[in-house]
Amino acid sequence: MTTNRTFTMIKPDATAKNYIGGILKMINEAGFRIISMKYTKLTKEQAGAFYAVHKERPFYGELVEYMSSGPIVAAILEKDNAVADFRTLIGATDPTKAAEGTIRKIYAESISANAVHGSDSDENAEIEGNFFFSALERF
Repeated sequence: MTTNRTFTMIKPDATAKNYIGGILKMINEAGFRIISMKYTKLTKEQAGAFYAVHKERPFYGELVEYMSSGPIVAAILEKDNAVADFRTLIGATDPTKAAEGTIRKIYAESISANAVHGSDSDENAEIEGNFFFSALERF
């Protein structure tokens, strides 16, 4: 079942370079409404829990280090067909392969420092949103 909500996270590389405003502007201009948003810093334990699905992958430790290296912006977004439309807006994980005009083409440094996270399914959008926001924090 397709829903109208997705989850995103502006990653430490993008927050460090002051790209938050530009990225949020692109999100708004693409027709997304921000339902909940917070600026926070993940501990290594929190980053490890969020990315637990990758625990057996060789890049897991590096990912946890990176995601706990600086502040992030977590947000729940709303729009019809939210997950698919947001994945299109952010572009390919590898910014050299991302389409022109996408967030990652404009703001990402590399495959690992790729500016934003976007949920890959409706189910994961709900899980990821719940990781960062309680029911009281969502509209």
